[in-house]
Amino acid sequence: MFKQSLMALLVAGVVSIAMPFAIAQSNPSNDQQGPPPQENGMHRRGPMDPAERARELTKHLNLTSDQQSKVREIYESARSQMEGLHHDSSLSQEQRHSKMMEIHKNADAEVRSLLDSRQQKKWDEMQARREQNMRDGRQGPPEGQQGQPPQQ
Repeated sequence: MFKQSLMALLVAGVVSIAMPFAIAQSNPSNDQQGPPPQENGMHRRGPMDPAERARELTKHLNLTSDQQSKVREIYESARSQMEGLHHDSSLSQEQRHSKMMEIHKNADAEVRSLLDSRQQKKWDEMQARREQNMRDGRQGPPEGQQGQPPQQ
């Protein structure tokens, strides 16, 4: 009798420990789905992989295969330069930030130079939206709305 009770208790313990893991395996996690894209199709989770960035731009700008490979090369070079700066302890944080912004600006200019006039127009619109989103994220509510409760 004691042996059966002990075995039942052991089985119940194993099941209670294993059940959450089994449920977690069967349900996809929200973490694995990635963040939702912003209005301009870019993600908020930080710098994209160069190939992913090329895919996103292809989707929004209808890049040719030649443009895609050149865009990927530009962003791979920029990422390499930024990684080198990240590990450069001789520069202050402000200097590193300034150089990273310059690398980013140069990469964007190189990409823009690859585009035809229609694509450049769309690129400029995407960049303007991105810059506006960045400004909106850094600033508080528009003037005159500070301190007011949200309207429902």
